[in-house]
Amino acid sequence: MVLARKTSPGAPAPDPGWSATSLALLDDIYSRPSPAESTAEAPLTIAKFHAPEIVFGDGALAEAGHAAGRLGARRPLLVTDPGLLATPWVGELLRHLRDADLHPVVWSGVTPNPKDHEVAAGYEKYLEAGCDVIMGIGGGSVIDAGKGVALLAANGGSILDFAGVDRSRQPIPPLVMMPSTAGTGADVSQFCIVTDTTHNTKITIVGRTLVPDVSVIDPRLLTTMPEWLAAATGLDALTHGIEAFVSKAHNPLTDHHALNSIALVNGNLVRTIDSPGESASRLLMAQASLEAGLAFTNAILGAAHAMSHQVGGLLDLPHGVINGVLLPHVVRFNALADPRRYVVIGKAMGIPAEGATDEEVALAVADKVRALADDVGVPRGLGELGVTAEHLPVLAANTLHDACLATNPRPATAREVEALFRAAL
Repeated sequence: MVLARKTSPGAPAPDPGWSATSLALLDDIYSRPSPAESTAEAPLTIAKFHAPEIVFGDGALAEAGHAAGRLGARRPLLVTDPGLLATPWVGELLRHLRDADLHPVVWSGVTPNPKDHEVAAGYEKYLEAGCDVIMGIGGGSVIDAGKGVALLAANGGSILDFAGVDRSRQPIPPLVMMPSTAGTGADVSQFCIVTDTTHNTKITIVGRTLVPDVSVIDPRLLTTMPEWLAAATGLDALTHGIEAFVSKAHNPLTDHHALNSIALVNGNLVRTIDSPGESASRLLMAQASLEAGLAFTNAILGAAHAMSHQVGGLLDLPHGVINGVLLPHVVRFNALADPRRYVVIGKAMGIPAEGATDEEVALAVADKVRALADDVGVPRGLGELGVTAEHLPVLAANTLHDACLATNPRPATAREVEALFRAAL
């Protein structure tokens, strides 16, 4: 996919993210009851926070072999894709693994938006080669495919059997993931998204067992991303941060990560596209992806992702690009019910709030998201991606079954979801 970018006069300096002094806004938002809680005492909740071991920094790829060895690897299955094979990273990783006395088996049969039959093929490769640990180097599609292989290695059956929450019956093989993009967060999440090729939709698999054991994040890998992929995955990270912060399942442990990821993407995405070799902004976008992943895997997501999964499954399109189109519409929809948390998001994005109502700031957040999408060349409507009015009823109906919709801060009916799709055309 080629995105039509605006010409930029020059990107700003790298933005280190959310200012700690601005966290006072969180104190205010937690001290005021939301409309839903104003007539009853808010329930006491216990927060769980899932996270893998994380190895982060330029050159971290050299640690992957030691990480896999600690997990008992002798013959790891290395999942990747043809695009990564054409970069230096797979060859470098294989050298590191062999230096650690491992005997990796490479499987590269993954396409964007991994398909059910691809996961089945990866499982056959795993069995045939007698593998033990699963490693993945690539974007979210590669990492999700690796998780799918692990589910089948432990449980057998079809990957479609695991749609929903906590459907795995057995412990899965250890997972070591190395992301080559800055946005999906799959390397730290409990999500696995796979395309059901019979029904042309995506299934969402959620479970604590899917959180990788180790995430090895080497920002050098971001230098070989195509421009369109940097844009798409960066907008995916932004969507993760925003949806996690307003999610019904958010908590104080997720909020800081969500806000910092929003600020980091807002301050650095354009610069990393314009200057992919610049270390400072590239490191910050890798951090943005990581923090957004930690936020959404624990707070879950919302309507933008529930809707995006359906479009991606139907038309096999880049997930982050679809998010960039849908997110402003979902922000406006949610803000009509309660705009308060978007005020904090607005602060993280540098939107002035003095003298403005909460509703005005929330709408400014939606506009800011759209402006960033314009800057990186994302189409303004789903129609430019191939969605037609005839698709909308099916897309809306399928959205209602997506697990991400359950934590959207505002309930949505099929008619309301279809209206959102129509507005995004």
